[in-house]
Amino acid sequence: MSLLTIDVAAPAFTLMDHHGNAVSLSDYQGAKNVLVYFYPKAMTPGCTVQAQGLRDSAKQLAAHDTVVFGISPDPVKRLAKFVERDELNFQLLSDEDHAVADAYGAWGPKKFMGREYDGILRTSYLVDKQGVLRQIFDKFKTKDHHEVVLNKIAELGL
Repeated sequence: MSLLTIDVAAPAFTLMDHHGNAVSLSDYQGAKNVLVYFYPKAMTPGCTVQAQGLRDSAKQLAAHDTVVFGISPDPVKRLAKFVERDELNFQLLSDEDHAVADAYGAWGPKKFMGREYDGILRTSYLVDKQGVLRQIFDKFKTKDHHEVVLNKIAELGL
């Protein structure tokens, strides 16, 4: 698990989206800010609330030239169901081998009901148009995630 810091280049990646198309972070460099958010599993309660908040904030995010990539270890097929079921308006990306989550430090030890295991650490990263990591969000409630992100984007003047 790597520990990223702000003001460094965000790790590059290319993953398959919910349509089966390859999406690279570098595709947006020079054009858009990117919110890269890691979530444990599509269509679970907390992940659904988080995704719906971002969905409902699409206009505000677009006003700040910001696109959203939701990344989980789910297969493409499950991501497509999540997008359709919840009418999500941003790209979900499949990181089945969790290599990108590892590169971002969003994969590590977790505890649930007394059991320890490795999994996605719910974390978000704000990458500016130059590909520089501007903010790491790791302490938020899923229902407020979109507000925390929008407030930080405004504070940074992105």
